[in-house]
Amino acid sequence: MQPYDEGDEPPISLPAGREAVLRVVPMPSDVNPTGDIFGGWIMAQVDIAGSIPAFRLARGRVATVAVNSFVFKQPVLVGDIVSFYADVARVGRTSITVSVEVFAERGVAQSVVKVTEATLTYVAVDENRRPRTVVQA
Repeated sequence: MQPYDEGDEPPISLPAGREAVLRVVPMPSDVNPTGDIFGGWIMAQVDIAGSIPAFRLARGRVATVAVNSFVFKQPVLVGDIVSFYADVARVGRTSITVSVEVFAERGVAQSVVKVTEATLTYVAVDENRRPRTVVQA
């Protein structure tokens, strides 16, 4: 299999002044039949990353209720260092919408590419898994 070529895309770096909520290195067991990392694996990691700021803001359990948008921009490769950046975009009475950006650091060259963008909505839930009001500090 030929290595993926980013072509004429301008070089980028990881977002300055922001901390990744999650970093993961995908393994060979995470590939699809064509050798790229399976999209479902990336979606699961994005859901985990998005839930972190939602959980912190809600001060407790949240449940994913919607994937509002999900764009795969570039493939993720085995061995990439994949960094997930998540920010709260909107807060409703019981819901929290989070934007997630995903970047991959590619191997020895350590080039960085933006691989995924997504927006997800979470709902704060109580101990009975019923929606509850999000109380902001």
